[in-house]
Amino acid sequence: MIQLHILSGRQAGAFWVARRFPVRVGRGARSDLRLEADGVWEEHFEIDLKPGVGFQIAAKPEAFLAVNGQAVQSSVLSNGDLLELGTVKLQFWLAAVGQGRLRSWEWMVWVLLAAVVLSEIALMLWLPR
Repeated sequence: MIQLHILSGRQAGAFWVARRFPVRVGRGARSDLRLEADGVWEEHFEIDLKPGVGFQIAAKPEAFLAVNGQAVQSSVLSNGDLLELGTVKLQFWLAAVGQGRLRSWEWMVWVLLAAVVLSEIALMLWLPR
């Protein structure tokens, strides 16, 4: 997962998280992240996960895109890169990793450990009699 921190524009301060790829950014209805700002095209750029390469950003033809101040048509992104499109600035981040699927297992282990401890205490109290 990745997240884009919107640094300027009407949505400044917001974080947007992507869970599926490719991610399309622009002002159009088909965009995953819609940005209504000057200089942003209907379909401005796309971020895709390329195995063995990483997260790759590709601007649509004739759309201006800068990564860390350098105009690019395509680039591999690194954590913390600054993206500029039109009047909007975004910062690219790898999203925090969650272990949601393991949460139920963790609770079962804690319940089992609590049951073992309680049974040992009960056994220690019962044995001296």
